Amino acid sequence: MAKRFYKTVSVETAEHGYQVLLDKRVLKTQNKLPLVCKKESQAELVAQEWREQGDEILPHTMPCTRLLNVAIEQTPNNREKLIAEFIKYIQTDLLCYQAQSPIDLAKRQEENWQKYLDWAEEKHGIKLNTTTGIKAIEQPFDAIDKASILAMNYDDIGLSLLLHYTASFGSAILALAVMDGFVSAGAAFDISRLDEKYQNELWGEDVEAVEKAAMLRNELERMEGLI
Repeated sequence: MAKRFYKTVSVETAEHGYQVLLDKRVLKTQNKLPLVCKKESQAELVAQEWREQGDEILPHTMPCTRLLNVAIEQTPNNREKLIAEFIKYIQTDLLCYQAQSPIDLAKRQEENWQKYLDWAEEKHGIKLNTTTGIKAIEQPFDAIDKASILAMNYDDIGLSLLLHYTASFGSAILALAVMDGFVSAGAAFDISRLDEKYQNELWGEDVEAVEKAAMLRNELERMEGLI
């Protein structure tokens, strides 16, 4: 762990947005690129993470800083790959594979998942097929095409965040709903864990797994400020 090497943290305007200063020195990514945000609110989130550090700098407590490092260093040269990954999730979205039994689990999924599928169709024209089986189903080309265009329209920070939410939820639809402000990141995380919660109710919780899930949920909620 690196020792804290600064006393003050501030935000100032930069040529293409806003940047964070540590003792008046510009914060940079691991590869020495200026960590510039388009929105002042994004820079303030990063600044707050650096303010909250103690005597040692703990990267695992700085999710917004980590994501912006990825967005600045990696995303610009990997946009096509990231969009292709997003489309893979659209084709196998968690919300499209619903249980037939037990009845109470199937009911929970219907009550909590269907409204997001309906929202995706109404808001973005993304109508996905669903199944109660385990065999993979094909999704309409039109839905895939519209989802691809949506992903393309995000800037590098937005696309990075979209993919992070998608992978964390196992659902591109839930990720889009968070990015659009239709649902909070914390609520989307809970919705994506319905099956796991059901199993925990039947067989008991794994304390370590629950703690890890809580940490991830907290990170996802904090990253919501980057939208």
